[in-house]
Amino acid sequence: MIHSDVLLKAYGLMCTAGAMAQTYEANRTVCKYVHSTSRGHEAIQLSTAFQLLPCDYVSPYYRDESLLLGLGFTPYQLMLQLLAKADDPFTGGREYYSHPNYRGKDKPGIIHQSSATGMQVIPTTGLAQGIQHIEKHLSDRLQKGPNGELPVVICSLGDASVTEGEVSEAFQFAVLKRLPIIYLVQDNQWGISVSAQEARVMDAYDYAAGFPGLERVRIDGSNFEESFDNMRRVVQYVRQHRTPYLVQAKVPLLGHHTSGVRKEFYRSATDWEQHLANDPVPRLRQVLQARGYREPQLLQIEQDARAAVAAQFGQAQAAPEPSPDMVQDFVFAPTPVVKEQGNRNGAAAVIGGPEEAVNGPQAATGAQGGSKIMMVDAALFAIREIMEEYPEAILYGQDVGRRLGGVFREAATLAEQFGDHRVFNTAIQEAYIIGSTVGMSAVGLKPIVEVQFADYIYPGFNQLVTEISKSCYLSCGKFPVQTVIRVPIGAYGGGGPYHSGSVETTLLSIKGLKIAYPSNAADMKGLMKAAFLDPNPVIMLEHKGLYWSKVPGTEDAKTTEPSRDYILPFGKGNVVLQASESAVRNGESCCIITYGMGVYWAKAAAKYFPGQVEVVDLRTLYPLDEKLVYETVARHGKCLVLTEEQQQNSFAEALAGRIARNCFQSLDAPVEITGCINIPAIPMNMQLEQAALPNSEKVKAAISRLLLF
Repeated sequence: MIHSDVLLKAYGLMCTAGAMAQTYEANRTVCKYVHSTSRGHEAIQLSTAFQLLPCDYVSPYYRDESLLLGLGFTPYQLMLQLLAKADDPFTGGREYYSHPNYRGKDKPGIIHQSSATGMQVIPTTGLAQGIQHIEKHLSDRLQKGPNGELPVVICSLGDASVTEGEVSEAFQFAVLKRLPIIYLVQDNQWGISVSAQEARVMDAYDYAAGFPGLERVRIDGSNFEESFDNMRRVVQYVRQHRTPYLVQAKVPLLGHHTSGVRKEFYRSATDWEQHLANDPVPRLRQVLQARGYREPQLLQIEQDARAAVAAQFGQAQAAPEPSPDMVQDFVFAPTPVVKEQGNRNGAAAVIGGPEEAVNGPQAATGAQGGSKIMMVDAALFAIREIMEEYPEAILYGQDVGRRLGGVFREAATLAEQFGDHRVFNTAIQEAYIIGSTVGMSAVGLKPIVEVQFADYIYPGFNQLVTEISKSCYLSCGKFPVQTVIRVPIGAYGGGGPYHSGSVETTLLSIKGLKIAYPSNAADMKGLMKAAFLDPNPVIMLEHKGLYWSKVPGTEDAKTTEPSRDYILPFGKGNVVLQASESAVRNGESCCIITYGMGVYWAKAAAKYFPGQVEVVDLRTLYPLDEKLVYETVARHGKCLVLTEEQQQNSFAEALAGRIARNCFQSLDAPVEITGCINIPAIPMNMQLEQAALPNSEKVKAAISRLLLF
């Protein structure tokens, strides 16, 4: 039997949630930002909150205010977010009501919560993945409960969101790896104005039957006693057995979908009455009456709740608004890498590993005696050194594990050296590969993941845009996502339309990401180290045609391997070819701003104009070394921006516009741009491929036009 103190606490918080909903409705002009309330969902939410310990993690969704009250957050704290006040403890006025995040020792952790339904399921499953890894392999770092309880993760979501494809990716991974996570599905039969009957052929409980190993239970979520007993049992089961569980709780919806989408817009009186009959508040009141609590006692609880809510609402109204000066705070967490360190040209110390080479002459052990290495090996060596030094570093993605070591052999031998728990394959799940890094990072792991080809990064864009890029900003710096996402990119050798794409412009449109694009082995290693040490999400664009220097003219992509401690900071471009001072003085020079394969097209074309061409390799596209770019353009007065991407509406065009604006008085000619021709994809036929891509001849023609001015 549930102790009466628990029932009284639950009833008081239900009354508090009800008073909050009534207050918001009565003050609609004050509560001007869109919000949802938990009316109808209170019983299951409080039952869940009461089971959790500070070592646990929970991901509420936008209707979970009662869950937050049950965790110990006050109405005042929630109201600060409702009114987007400066002291909003979650997001500083940046995010909707009931979009919490929390990092502290007194309550369960809560990673950043987005508004996109179902999108939180992958990051939250990543939390469970991270906890499992720490529990098994870094047990001294595992946070436990006061009596040694093992942590669990709860992911709360509405039943309508279970139809999202990314939810199935998370379920698949959870059952495959037997993760300690509970998916709490609150089913109120509505997805905004779409009824369950018209949107899905099964509910979450039936859907879960298709995932062997996903335990499940269906309960009446408006019955507090049933909800509490089941959640207590399920949480204890997952704490002990470390396996995933789905709880489907049928609940009524007793408020509007949101303050902006009101129930009268789409719900019938009959539907409303059916939901009202299952209101959890009077149902719990009846239980208390049966336990002997008298009417005056219950009325006093209700009155106290209303009074507390009224007082705290007044305080929240009076709280200060955020200063406009803070609008750019927390876009990124500060990085410790601010200057170039180590020996760029020195031979690396011998690194342990198999005797025989994998990708090149010294692929297994690192370069020795100053011999040059290929870019693909520079990446491999960098990650090997990282994993030797940081036990929290793990690498996963498609085909990167033991048998293949990456389709480009860019992870070869790593699983053999570090084990399948640190280097492992995943299914074809780009969304999960990318989005799980949110949870992994939150628990202190440092994931390095790979998307096999740039063309296939698009299934992961939901997670990049919705969760990863915004996490630091919307959590006010509490949850930056520390991850390195490796993306082989670019065209060569007849790769065809789905293995040759350039995606940097699309990625650069997502704010909150850092993007590197090395063009040689030394830069690859230095930037990889900097990316790993950066507390923010970093995408490493690695050109497939430069990996082995197989493309004619790219021999310079091989360099001496830098020392083990070599680190190259982001935002520092490099002049890879200098023009002569006499050509500059005489106005007979120009500069090329480029990156990746463009560096080699530019250098090849420059041979036809001895001393007249200066080439800048950007090395990172965000942050961008604008100072170097603008100073270089100002010296020469003539500029070509060179890219492999389709030219129109590209990063290159945007950069050309910025150059034209910032260097207007120094320019002697319009800024030229050369890129791939504007076609939807790169053809497979190699003659057509070459016709589409830039090359040294096309760059030579552009230089000739510039030098005529």
